[in-house]
Amino acid sequence: MQLNLLKLVIKSLRFRKFSVSLTIFSIALSVALLLGVDTVRIQAKDNFVNTISGTDLIIGSRSGSIQLLLYTIFHLGNATNNVSWQSYEKITKHPRIEWSIPISLGDSHKGFRVIGTNTDYFSYYQYAKSKKLSFSAGTEFSSLFEAVIGANVANKLLYQLDDKIILAHGAGNTSISKHENLPFTVSGILHSTGTPIDDSVFISLAGLEAVHIGWETGIASDNKVSADELNKDDSRLHPKSITAFLIGLKSKQDIFGIQRAINEYKKEPLLAILPGIALLELWKVVSVIEKILFVISAFVVAIGLLGMLSIILSNLNERHRELAVLRSVGASPRTIFLLLVLESELLVIIGMAIGVILLYLSILLLNPFLYASFGIGIELMAPTL
Repeated sequence: MQLNLLKLVIKSLRFRKFSVSLTIFSIALSVALLLGVDTVRIQAKDNFVNTISGTDLIIGSRSGSIQLLLYTIFHLGNATNNVSWQSYEKITKHPRIEWSIPISLGDSHKGFRVIGTNTDYFSYYQYAKSKKLSFSAGTEFSSLFEAVIGANVANKLLYQLDDKIILAHGAGNTSISKHENLPFTVSGILHSTGTPIDDSVFISLAGLEAVHIGWETGIASDNKVSADELNKDDSRLHPKSITAFLIGLKSKQDIFGIQRAINEYKKEPLLAILPGIALLELWKVVSVIEKILFVISAFVVAIGLLGMLSIILSNLNERHRELAVLRSVGASPRTIFLLLVLESELLVIIGMAIGVILLYLSILLLNPFLYASFGIGIELMAPTL
């Protein structure tokens, strides 16, 4: 009985190829859209939380944890105070600290933030579940007036290796105070990361000190120093303070002990935060994005169900003659009910399978383009509950 019913279902579906194909396509498209939006919603949060990875503590002057996170990792805003170089050296010499990355902010280039640091930044900074920074061209800076630029800086300003760039005093989009006497040469271009690194310019701490010689009062003095003079005499290039620094520990078990010791540091008020916890706190502030995507998912489901319902009702109106013939040859209402249910199950299963395949193919095809162009990486993942 069931075998005969299945054969009857298959023959009926073959007879109505166009309407059946339209129904399957509608289901597949709805499933692909639903899973696609849900995948973006989940991975948007994951990518946000993984803006920085592998760093155990972020340390800066005492303020709020979100503020410290914003200006060190997202390069937004400014610190209330700096960290003295003596404190930085003393803390980073702790035997349980494996590596450290100093960060100094203050300047910009055509709206892009300039980050003063050292080459350890390119060796130890990680993002997106322990991915390391890599160069699409060139190498890290090795001399006083060399700079490494992020992928967006290179793409938007059409920069290439060995191009000259001039830094501006302050972090605004436009500035009339520029360090025109000390241009930097692009030594390297980073691969896209999908993080604020793409919108940054990296120079050495000594280079950042060099461009600010003569700016002690906040405006440029008439006695401008030349690059040749600074290359011959580097006694004035040692930083007196930095904005913040990142550290990695030899053992994760020491995190809370080191954090408490830094927060209780006597020589100056410092704050040490766990980047993962701070990112989750910040996500709570901007989680409206996730809620919007969830609402969009609900609308996709509703529209998909209404579309399928209209197609099914339209098909039923066209099948009055077929159902009447089945009744005339002895088919019971139960048999016709089972026939319709079995047809629906087959259409839904086929549509869902095609929808999942369509989603995964789209991710595989578009992911390289999205990552190369926008730094957005969408991973293949099983559908969530």
